[in-house]
Amino acid sequence: MAEVVDNFDWDNVSANAFGGNYTAEQRAEMEQMYSSTLTTVQEEEVIKGTVVGITDRDVILNIGFKSDGLVPLSEFRDLPELKVGDEVEVFIEDQEDQNGQLILSRKKAKIKQAWKSIYDALENDTVLEGVVKRRTKGGLIMDLDGVEAFLPGSQIDVKPIRDFDIYVGRRMEVKVVKINAAFDNVVVSHKVLIEKDLEKQREAILNNLEKGQILEGVIKNMTNFGVFIDLGGVDGLLHITDISWGRIAHPSEVLQLDQKLNIVVLDFDEAKKRISLGLKQLTPHPWDSLPADMGVGSKVKGRIVNVADYGAFMEIIPGVEGLIHVSEMSWSQHLRNPQDFIKQGDVVEAQILTLDREDRKMSLGIKQLTEDPWTRGDFATKYAVGTNHNGLVRNLTNFGLFVELEEGVDGLVHVSDLSWTKKIKHPSEVVKVGDRLDVVVLELDVANRRLALGHKQLEENPWDTFQTVFTPGSVHKATITEKTDRGAVLELPYGIEGFAYPKSLGKEDGSQAENGETLDFRVVEFSKDDRRVVLSHSAVYNQQAEEDTRNSKFAKKKPTTGSAAPAAGEGKVADLKKAEKSTLGDLDALSALRDKMLGNEQGAE
Repeated sequence: MAEVVDNFDWDNVSANAFGGNYTAEQRAEMEQMYSSTLTTVQEEEVIKGTVVGITDRDVILNIGFKSDGLVPLSEFRDLPELKVGDEVEVFIEDQEDQNGQLILSRKKAKIKQAWKSIYDALENDTVLEGVVKRRTKGGLIMDLDGVEAFLPGSQIDVKPIRDFDIYVGRRMEVKVVKINAAFDNVVVSHKVLIEKDLEKQREAILNNLEKGQILEGVIKNMTNFGVFIDLGGVDGLLHITDISWGRIAHPSEVLQLDQKLNIVVLDFDEAKKRISLGLKQLTPHPWDSLPADMGVGSKVKGRIVNVADYGAFMEIIPGVEGLIHVSEMSWSQHLRNPQDFIKQGDVVEAQILTLDREDRKMSLGIKQLTEDPWTRGDFATKYAVGTNHNGLVRNLTNFGLFVELEEGVDGLVHVSDLSWTKKIKHPSEVVKVGDRLDVVVLELDVANRRLALGHKQLEENPWDTFQTVFTPGSVHKATITEKTDRGAVLELPYGIEGFAYPKSLGKEDGSQAENGETLDFRVVEFSKDDRRVVLSHSAVYNQQAEEDTRNSKFAKKKPTTGSAAPAAGEGKVADLKKAEKSTLGDLDALSALRDKMLGNEQGAE
């Protein structure tokens, strides 16, 4: 067991120990030399470090700190040839973790440096290079040294891009156009770099641009009204009417996107920098290639390219069109819609009616290829007066209707020739357009192409029979169908109409007959020629008073003498009752009755 020494002089021991021979000045100098070999580091700072070792999992880095740091080997995948002694930038995450280890990150160092480069690029308008990682809605996502940036589709190129996938994996130079620090969003553009390169070309093109100049361009965009052509930094419009001499509905019928073609400059607006281009002007006008023997009366064949309200346009050859007016489509004098005769896309044959090569105008006709029905030899016989036909109702007017008997042959049926019994105010009460109607020819005027038709004439005139039925003085049941201040319209048997004046509508009890009532009416007047029947209700119950008044007036005008007095049981009242049982329309019987009555009155006197 060791012996314990009491009162041991520790100061003496320390003076003779390691470093005990250094004076205070020497010690201070030594500490300064040691501290100068160490680097003062701050957390979240990017510094350079030297590779001092590489293991299977980590890279050991010396940053001049009191201890070395470890960085995962996976963060050096972009440096497959990394070796000891290489210098790299790292980010200090923690000077000392719970194990006393210095924590470094190369990935965060790259991102921080990348953001610094992005801000510098935006401020100094410099160019950055990155890799397109993937496509997204509306554009591309690029990797700028670890920072994702959005490249809009409209900023990829000066011309529209239809396939974004071809840019995935490609390295591109871009410029930063916008940074949203709150969301760490970066927007870049590749188009601005191209535009700067094209600016010089654009100025050169505009300075040398002239009307009539032929240029080469690429179709950049297509619309319904034309195509936009890239002339090497300058866009020009090729209108759809200047693409082809013929009529086209859309530019895609003859052109394609990205197609190269030669065009001619038609017009140029220096102020607005608008260029109008033409393609058809590079080929001769088709009118100049028309055969010399083609003229009025020639038959041509072509395709209908457009149908309007007034006619149709037929294309004989591309760029040469003629108008077929609707009046030249049919011999019918009743104009109809051109769509009834012809449709767009139809191939038809026509005859040239007029031809103006200077103004490049042509009118055509289709009906001229068929015979005019009015000039046929059998026309007058076929449509002679009294012949019956069946036609199609084509049009209605206030005064009648037009019936088409055959193509080009129309006739008029007057409204008064539709019915014997009814008073028709408008033809629509009887027929409608599209109906078929039986008619008879009433008049024929071949010279003026006029044909008068009738419908009621197919039946016998019932008014010949009505004359014997509705004799003046006869009584019939009638219904009031319409009542106005001027009188009432009555519906009589056999479907005919009668008329009664307001003073004739009084009832026996003093009231007035109203609309819808069915009463007895006495015929006052009948006219077969005018088809007029006048009736009276008051004359039914007041017939005796009317006859007394009429006879007394007649007796005063023609007094006679020498007649015998009336016998017992005879006289005016008995004769009137007898006359009521007979037909008062019989003028001979009425005259004899009046003579007898006058004779009796004279005898009494």
